[in-house]
Amino acid sequence: MSRSNDGVVQGSKSASGSDFLQLDIGQAPPGGRTEWLAGRLRAAIADGTLPVGSRLPASRILAAELRVSRGLVTEAYQRLAETGQVAGRGRGGTVVVAAPPPSAVPAAPSLAPDRGGNPQGAPALREAVVGWLARNRGIRADPDEVVIVAGVAQALGLLAQVLREEGVHRIAVEDPGSLGARQQLEYGRMETVPVRVDEAGLDVAGLRASGAGAVLLTPAHQFPTGVVLDGERRRDLLAWAAGGGLVIEDDYDAEHRYDRAPVPALRALVPEGVCYAGSVSKLLAPALRLGWLLVPPRLRDAVTAAKRYADLGNPVLAQLVLARLMDSGELERHLRFVRRRHRRRRDAMLRAVAERLPGARVHGAAAGLHLMVTFDGAGFDDTDLASAALDLGVKTHPLSWHRHRPGPPGLILGYAAGTAGEIEDGIATLGTALSGLPDGEGKVFPRRRQPPGGSRVVRG
Repeated sequence: MSRSNDGVVQGSKSASGSDFLQLDIGQAPPGGRTEWLAGRLRAAIADGTLPVGSRLPASRILAAELRVSRGLVTEAYQRLAETGQVAGRGRGGTVVVAAPPPSAVPAAPSLAPDRGGNPQGAPALREAVVGWLARNRGIRADPDEVVIVAGVAQALGLLAQVLREEGVHRIAVEDPGSLGARQQLEYGRMETVPVRVDEAGLDVAGLRASGAGAVLLTPAHQFPTGVVLDGERRRDLLAWAAGGGLVIEDDYDAEHRYDRAPVPALRALVPEGVCYAGSVSKLLAPALRLGWLLVPPRLRDAVTAAKRYADLGNPVLAQLVLARLMDSGELERHLRFVRRRHRRRRDAMLRAVAERLPGARVHGAAAGLHLMVTFDGAGFDDTDLASAALDLGVKTHPLSWHRHRPGPPGLILGYAAGTAGEIEDGIATLGTALSGLPDGEGKVFPRRRQPPGGSRVVRG
């Protein structure tokens, strides 16, 4: 099987990094790992990234993620305990108990009548989102900067409305890129301009040439290719934003990584030029319809007003439940659980693709909830392959749905919703569908009379 675009194949060695504070043990000096870790924790407490009351990860969990000894993490925690910054609380874990006093002046009490909700979202959830983003995405923000939305789809709709009122009518999008996101922007009466994506991510030179005033991209795990925006492209993009361009960062699938270190969010680097959107759709459930949007100060009032007139704000009960999951550490525990489960399912799909889809090239295996496969040099239409598979009971996305420009046929295969056995059956059925195409790989697999019961392969 061919290597993925990000250079990771099944069985490769996992990277030594943790989502917690975006820690990368490779940055530690030789012989100074304990002090390096303790220093990173002290800095996070001092700047408010880890406020009083925050729980540190269990030492065994952080040690496993960084691939160091548990004793190293325990010693770093002990150094902070000796200076009074953290304390052990038994089954409650290690908790931040002291930090420099805040300098902010308390806000004046509101005398406005209660009209049943804040369109920006419940304060408890906005505070919890700030903590979540600080711990897991390296983003420092204030709760007043957060607008709770009904998923990234609504975030794009609100931004389209606000940007149009600001005089921005053209927005660059990745090619290939999400068909759904593009449709959302076009429904908001924005003209979308395709910009090529290659193995290094979005072509920033192409972005400049497009003349668009804003760009939507998925830099941590590009949909659908799975590539990561590399360092040089990030610097070039941020320079473009500093010159007046606006970046809309869809932090798609950033949490679901298996074979690479965490990738910092663009919003952590230039908050003034980035609108940041995220959600729990891929972590908890798409039907929950809860996400968040961080926007530069100049757009905040307009976005809040657009949210107010869209729906008066999200239901409060679900927001409070999510806030509790974030604050208690349960959401991080859930993430660790689903990451292990999705890794097993990904591995099952990789094995099945190698066995059942000869000639398929796999992209984006290191992270996410889907694989992209292409059939380089093949002459069939990927919509025909997807249609033949659907006739046999397996649902896929043809890659051409998400492209502006022509390219080799391909499919987007999700592995989040099925068991390993269902995934293997689904890929075998794809092999059957492929063998029946005029330009397929030959009659390798006998056509089944009935598809495997219940198998589905969909976008993750």
